[in-house]
Amino acid sequence: MHARPEASVERVVRIALPTDDGMLATLRVPLGARGLVIFAHGSGSSRLSPRKRLVADVLDRAALATLVLDLLTGREENADRRTSQFLFDIELLAERLALATDAALHWRETATLPVTYFGASTGAAAALSRRRAGRARSPRSSRGAGVPISPATLSRVDAPTLLIVGGADTDVLEYNRAALQRLRNAEAELAVVAGATHLSEEPGALDEAARVARDWLARHLGPIGER
Repeated sequence: MHARPEASVERVVRIALPTDDGMLATLRVPLGARGLVIFAHGSGSSRLSPRKRLVADVLDRAALATLVLDLLTGREENADRRTSQFLFDIELLAERLALATDAALHWRETATLPVTYFGASTGAAAALSRRRAGRARSPRSSRGAGVPISPATLSRVDAPTLLIVGGADTDVLEYNRAALQRLRNAEAELAVVAGATHLSEEPGALDEAARVARDWLARHLGPIGER
């Protein structure tokens, strides 16, 4: 049986891949963590982004551990900048997300924590496309998911799902409203951040999206005390 850490943890981890040098990720586990949120972001979005740090900070203060990872290796990112060959490879990203989940289930700090997901853009599509994560249905929250996902895939999702969209991101908002109707087997909600565009770059927009995700995850993981 794995014991939870007695102090907060932050470290860089490498998740092994069968054909490359592995995915890098930043793991943060606050003292008394009640769950683990795995970030799923697509090509061109680094785990070192200040925007991801902002969201991770919001979740950390709510006693949620975070695993912020690069779903592509450095070599793949370089190739993708030239060819875009991985940009919309949702199947590959979903496989990488599965590997990250399996790794987290074996780390001492996170082995006993419920797993949830927070995705954006193609990473959100990967999180919604992925099958069960080795535990009971894992809640999934997504921000700005505008990559088309087949109706059949959406109909198979049976985990609680939150779609977060900027109110000024009109095309993506329309897509997410349609996706919400296709999530027939899931407890699904749509949250609209007023005035926000696709990247939530407006002042306070990303903070609001992070708080919406935090509060929704809190409801699905049980009471979480703000620190």
